[in-house]
Amino acid sequence: MPYEQELTVALKAVEKAATLCSQVQQKLVTSETIIKKDKSPVTVADLGSQAVICLELLKHFENDPIVAEEDVDTLRDNQTLSSRVHELVTTQTSGITHTQMLEAIALGKQKVDFTKRYWTIDPIDGTKGFLRKEHYAIALALIDHGQVVLGVLGCPNYAFDPDRPSGPGSIFYAVKDQSAFARSIDTGKQREITTDSINEGRQAKFCESVESAHASHEEHAQIATALNISTPPFRIDSQAKYAAVAQGDASIYLRLPRSSSYREKIWDHAAGACIVEQAGGRVSDFSGKPLDFTCGETLEKNTGILATNRIIHEQVLDAIRSRIKT
Repeated sequence: MPYEQELTVALKAVEKAATLCSQVQQKLVTSETIIKKDKSPVTVADLGSQAVICLELLKHFENDPIVAEEDVDTLRDNQTLSSRVHELVTTQTSGITHTQMLEAIALGKQKVDFTKRYWTIDPIDGTKGFLRKEHYAIALALIDHGQVVLGVLGCPNYAFDPDRPSGPGSIFYAVKDQSAFARSIDTGKQREITTDSINEGRQAKFCESVESAHASHEEHAQIATALNISTPPFRIDSQAKYAAVAQGDASIYLRLPRSSSYREKIWDHAAGACIVEQAGGRVSDFSGKPLDFTCGETLEKNTGILATNRIIHEQVLDAIRSRIKT
């Protein structure tokens, strides 16, 4: 099976990172943290998660470049914070020295040829969701010559069993030209997932960011009106929105940044896009173009993000064209 070893390593890396992040969220995020808007728990979890994933990739694919969100300079300037992160990392990867941890995190900012093979990591996608103890995601994807060939999303607060919303979270994953799956973080039980089969836009439930600062809720509402959607939007943080579309909890994911000059980061979309597409869906920008992962750290050639069950994709694009100038 193509990318079999890569998938095995990626799943293990994300499982470790999800465990680390859950520990931080449970122990360090308090009501006082939220009131004071103290993001130090996120910093600890972000850098720890990135270290764990980079160390796992380095062990098996030492020649593969990595593009990741976090910069190691945050730790080099703060010994107390650095020690806290190292303590967490060693709970998941024993025997790692402080120096090895810093070197692993720094791998995420190395020089990369984006037209060839590389990994991209978002160690915590959904900062505010993490602080609210709601949804966030650990995202890892492998891009090979412009194609996202593997995607893994660790979603510790996205219940694997919908009948047990407070039960074990999920890891969603897919490999290009294969199927998409959801796996219980706790038990390892898994199932194949597919998008829903809704064929009319008016029947759809669409999801968007919780924070209106992240995307234009007003313009999303205009698109929903054009489609005659009456159901309230499903608002959820992070790339968990892609997971929602991939397993049929929503039919549409819309994201139009408030600034026309803003371009999305590759690590915010690569893993989720792969999972939706292998689950039977389609992902494009608001003009219908595929996402281009060869331009650097941003999706420079794309404006807006649209993920659907594929069946209604053109209907949604028509609605976008009727309401939005992109």
